[in-house]
Amino acid sequence: MPRAKRQQPPTNETYPDLQRAFDWFNTQLFSGALPPVLITLQRKKGAGGYFSPERFTHTENAGKHVHEIALNPQHFRAQTTTDVLAILVHEMTHLWQQHHGTPPRRCYHNHEWARKMIAVGLHPSDTGNPGGKIVGQRMTHYIIPDGPFAKACARLLATSPPALYADRAEEPAAEKKRASKTKYTCPGCGLNAWAKPGAKLVCGECDSPMIPEESQPTEEDD
Repeated sequence: MPRAKRQQPPTNETYPDLQRAFDWFNTQLFSGALPPVLITLQRKKGAGGYFSPERFTHTENAGKHVHEIALNPQHFRAQTTTDVLAILVHEMTHLWQQHHGTPPRRCYHNHEWARKMIAVGLHPSDTGNPGGKIVGQRMTHYIIPDGPFAKACARLLATSPPALYADRAEEPAAEKKRASKTKYTCPGCGLNAWAKPGAKLVCGECDSPMIPEESQPTEEDD
């Protein structure tokens, strides 16, 4: 009887695939200028990912420090693979600034970082949509159509799409939340309101459409 084919361990899928994606974007978008990092999966409420400079030290070599880029698997289910990889590149831009620019104060996203984001094909926005602020403490982005990231990502996915595993721990709570109320935020003044999913809310102060929480993936440095 032929031996059953051994299933690939998930660890041997996800982490090598994320490293392969890092190497690909490093070459395609950063001219290979980024140093190695330790890529991790971390559950951090409200954050799609983060960059933490010199977060780790080698246990046998205390002088060897390593940066961390973390991705939050709680966001994988609601996002496309392209969206997840965009978060990876977002964090890689922080890594670029750490070594080739002037890092700002902790958790802040400044104009130097914003310019590099645009150069690699991701447009900073505190709302995740066109017209949002491009600098600030908490920042997300949207993908520039036909930009460098969009093209490089399409080539990667066509040949070697990464294996990603979404965290299921939040499924019951997320389903209950979707069935009840959703938080909405005004992109202009930051006013919050709660209503049923799909409601069309307009801020009384700014006369701007309010954005549901699910449409506001954020990123936070650690």
